[in-house]
Amino acid sequence: QVQLVESGGGLVQPGGSVGLSCAASGSIFSIDYMGWYRQAPGKEREFVAAVSSGCSANYADSVKGRFTISRDNAKKTVYLLMNTLKPEDPAVYYCYADIYADGLIGVRDYWGQGTQVTVSS
Repeated sequence: QVQLVESGGGLVQPGGSVGLSCAASGSIFSIDYMGWYRQAPGKEREFVAAVSSGCSANYADSVKGRFTISRDNAKKTVYLLMNTLKPEDPAVYYCYADIYADGLIGVRDYWGQGTQVTVSS
């Protein structure tokens, strides 16, 4: 069984920084893209950033220049460093991974449980 477990987040002051991590575990053959989405109250879940297995990253326009996504393939972990947090950034952040699991055909999306990021002074 494949699991994604997130950590990090919490309360951050405006303009501050916080980091998130998400580790995949279980019967994994390989991982393609890993990334992050977020969902604020009353809004739809939106794309934040993603990184390929070759470490090519892409970002939503709203976070470009402020957020940095990275991954450690050996640890099957993806990271999101969020700098210069703005009032529009608070949300539940969900990691995802496109995983080829052992014994299964094809790639499937797996999601973390979500972690809250709050921006407040």
